[in-house]
Amino acid sequence: MFTGIIESLGKVESLQSVGGDIRLRIQTSLDMSDVHLGDSIATNGICLTVVEWGSNWYAADVSRESLNRTTLAQWKVGQAVNVEKAMLPTTRFGGHIVSGHVDAVGEITVVREDARSLYFEVTAPVEIAKYLAEKGSVTVDGISLTINHLRGNILSLNLIPHTAERTNIGSWKTGAKVNLEVDILARYIERLLLGEKAAQVPQQSKISLDFLAANGFLK
Repeated sequence: MFTGIIESLGKVESLQSVGGDIRLRIQTSLDMSDVHLGDSIATNGICLTVVEWGSNWYAADVSRESLNRTTLAQWKVGQAVNVEKAMLPTTRFGGHIVSGHVDAVGEITVVREDARSLYFEVTAPVEIAKYLAEKGSVTVDGISLTINHLRGNILSLNLIPHTAERTNIGSWKTGAKVNLEVDILARYIERLLLGEKAAQVPQQSKISLDFLAANGFLK
């Protein structure tokens, strides 16, 4: 579990293909003295399990599921990433509850200065728009942020200078892809509202292009 308060900037040191998966190595200025095998470190918002580590680096294996659902498949050696170790029970809870399980990839569509802050607009996939709320929380590349305004699936964000200095938002340009995680409470509320229907397996639609053609809907 994380808070979305970035502790350090890391750098992608290597990306190695291993049996269809990726072994990722991150260089970091984090204090690694209390890190153990199997610990979790959020890297650009992705919860990764430490499989090797040293005084200024850690390595993690990345599954196909993570590669398919996040921006990690496009990462390059030398790229800056946001890093946060898992929170402790004694940690001051400065952000919001972040699981490190990325829901979708969004796209930066607007970048501009707004007084001393930086203003961004992010277009989220339509399927997660229902989990977003104005003045609610969202995690963008591991950073806990407040949604200032919401227009459909487009969310606007303001980042203060302190956040800009301690994260990788300098690489956020128009067209850039970012990892999005919605507020975990929204996901559980939706599941609870299903009631007994939650146990039902969704029925797959039997409508296909062949069905539509056979019934005169396609010519």
